[in-house]
Order: sequence, then structure tokens, then C-alpha cells
Amino acid sequence: MSLFIDHVVITVTDLNKSIEFYTKVLGMHLHEFLSATDNIQRKSLKFGNQKINLHEVSKPFKPHAKSPKPGSMDMCLLSKEKIEDWIIKFNNLHIKIEEGPVQKTGANGPIKSIYVRDPDQNLIEISNQI
Repeated sequence: MSLFIDHVVITVTDLNKSIEFYTKVLGMHLHEFLSATDNIQRKSLKFGNQKINLHEVSKPFKPHAKSPKPGSMDMCLLSKEKIEDWIIKFNNLHIKIEEGPVQKTGANGPIKSIYVRDPDQNLIEISNQI
């Protein structure tokens, strides 16, 4: 198959809180760019060859999902860092681990996962391939 994910969009309530969580907690990098279609300054989070575009719920960029809502994202991020290190980090930052570590099935086989929530209550799964 010739398809792969380039980016996804998260609709957020508070742009700054989301940027802080994804950069300071998860280690992504803030990327600012001018939209080629409307010349508006936009913000995204880059990690590896992927990115997450951030759309504020009060002013989503067009085109957008039919019903963009904060808290509706559920995504899994594979990590080279051990799950045990993430658990220590989340505990030190007083970020509640919703579940885990548990074994799940990822796109390419078994994974060990923990689950946390971002500022908009999106479910973020951090995983190691087993």
C-alpha cells in the first residue's frame, strides 16, 4: 500500500495549554508556519516524520471535520523510551495514568501501553513494541 499518515489534527480549547503538554511533557517540537491557502499563522507539533496540527475550537481552519470537538481524539504513540520511564515522568508531573501498563495489539504486533489524558481529555496511549 502506498498510503501513510502525514499529519492529524487535534481540536483544542486552549492552544497554549496544549502546546505546553505536547512539548514539555511528551517532548514534541512546536512548529509555526504560514498556511499556503489563507496565509494565516498556524501551529503544529512535530515528532519524527509526523506532525499534529492544532486547531482552536473557537476558530478551526477550513476544511475541517464535520463536528470538530476537543477531547474526541484517541491516539497511540510508539516510544523508544521504556514505559517504566514514562510512568516515572508522569508521576513526577502529577499526570494521572488512566490505565496500564497493559499489553495491547498495535499496528505491527504486540505493544505494552499506558494511557494518559491531555488538557482537553484526549486519550493518549504511550507504547513500547514488544
